[in-house]
Amino acid sequence: MSIARLPDALINQIAAGEVVARPASVVKELVENSLDAGARRIQIEVERGGIGLIRVTDDGAGIAPQELLLALERHATSKIRSLADLERIATLGFRGEALPSIAAVSRFSLTSRTADSPHAWRVEVQDGGLSEPLPAPHPPGTQVSVRELFHNTPARRKFLRSERTEFDHLARVVLQLALAEPQVGLTLTHNGRTLWQLPPADELRVVESRLAILLGADFLRHALHLQHAGAASALAGWIAVPAFSRAQPDAQHLYINGRWVRDKGLAHAVRQAYRDVLHHQRHPAYVLHLSLDPESVDVNVHPAKHEIRLRDARQVHDFVARTLEEALAAVRPGPDAGHGISRMPGSVPGADPVPEQDHLALRVAEPAPAYAFPGLASSTPAMRNTAFPAALARIAADPVASAGVDAQPLGFALGQLHGIYLLAQNAAGLVVVDIHAAHERILYERLKTLSATGPVPCQALLVPVEIPLSPVQADWVERWAPRWMDWGLEVDRTGPTTASLRALPADVPARDPVGLFRDLLADLMADGASARLEDQHQALMASLACHGAVRAGRALTLPELNALLRDMERTERSGQCNHGRPTWVQLDRAALDRLFLRGR
Repeated sequence: MSIARLPDALINQIAAGEVVARPASVVKELVENSLDAGARRIQIEVERGGIGLIRVTDDGAGIAPQELLLALERHATSKIRSLADLERIATLGFRGEALPSIAAVSRFSLTSRTADSPHAWRVEVQDGGLSEPLPAPHPPGTQVSVRELFHNTPARRKFLRSERTEFDHLARVVLQLALAEPQVGLTLTHNGRTLWQLPPADELRVVESRLAILLGADFLRHALHLQHAGAASALAGWIAVPAFSRAQPDAQHLYINGRWVRDKGLAHAVRQAYRDVLHHQRHPAYVLHLSLDPESVDVNVHPAKHEIRLRDARQVHDFVARTLEEALAAVRPGPDAGHGISRMPGSVPGADPVPEQDHLALRVAEPAPAYAFPGLASSTPAMRNTAFPAALARIAADPVASAGVDAQPLGFALGQLHGIYLLAQNAAGLVVVDIHAAHERILYERLKTLSATGPVPCQALLVPVEIPLSPVQADWVERWAPRWMDWGLEVDRTGPTTASLRALPADVPARDPVGLFRDLLADLMADGASARLEDQHQALMASLACHGAVRAGRALTLPELNALLRDMERTERSGQCNHGRPTWVQLDRAALDRLFLRGR
């Protein structure tokens, strides 16, 4: 076949294949244009899942009449002018392909009015034909109508799913955009029924209301608000406590400079922050906004702009992981919040009432000196036989102890239930503690603190292991020679394609030293760092803590139970055991009254 130029209509339809995959893609592009235009209110009207109609109306800056036709040409945009602008993109759109691509596969109309124009102007596109601009009634802003999507490209139309499925995808995109820009009011209507009507949110209280509407009051009830700024980056948002883990990663929303993105490196950073408090088969929930210098972010990677490339990916990864890990570690049982990490309020305007029995008061506690768990082994059976009524009588009769119930977040112990649970009274009501899980967390954190105070000891292998490698792998072994001993490894390059492994970390089981070393080397070659040795080290400490913790069925004295409560109040991550299970729950007096129908 001879070479020929493609007609403009076909070029636009090919481009549409990259930009417009389904109705959700159209909504994403149009709403992003509205946000870039400075809109404060955006209305999205959808029919038949977006296949029949998508109409996006905003109150943004609008398009000048003489630029309406230019806006429908490919690679025509108001957002960049030069290569320097491309390297510092601060807008959501920048390629100038969205409008012509959408118009090429639909019945399209664009109506817009600037603030200084006496009336609006409208232009329409039908089957590739572009009409002249005509006057039209419309308030300042822009309205884009997209009808009969893919009506002229049946090959694309047949790949669309049912109206219900397409609308689910569309609603997911609108949710992501609403979380990205809470200061913008947003309304979504499907087939005449309003799904969301979100007012602009300029205060934290209103932002929380939107979160409760979009993600559910349960997420907000278990969310921690954080704000942290570094030298070149800042992180803000909400992370759910580990007890609110999910079976699927369907409640994870990450934004970089206001843009929703998928990034494997940053997703790994979040998982790393949760690794000590979350079961490996569960997924955390979060809404995180990461602010970076636009020059350090390349958004021109994916046609739909879902993926980005970071110039300092490792530095950003460590910043996110460290910030979230510190936030999760700093949460203690307590009556209030502070230090930039706070518990969300118990009730949210516009959301379902929050059940009081599910409310967990959390706070960030100041560091406290190490506190030894008192003589578990020295207690006698006579001391352990503490009567439940006697404990109640002691608290009621002792004014100091009664005042202490208010002073101590977890209160004071009343006794044990089946040798498994600790029952305590605090100012809110009844606290139930899983004794083994709580003690396991306390021991684990102490072991981690002890292990972090000195160098990693290594243990020599009886017989050095010769490991065959590729030349590239051998070069990496030599390149990282100064670091092996820091990790408790003794390894040397012994030839062009061989290395000798002579020692491993003393506390890492040497079941497969060659496999462990190869996995570690693969991580270094791929990411420039590895957490495998640290993971194995922490897995060993977790196992030691589990085996050393108080076992179910063991009776404890009241002083021992109270010592456990005080340790929980001081220990990082004490709300979850090493396997991600909760260690304690609160039943307040209102919840207890409801159980027994008091006041009815």
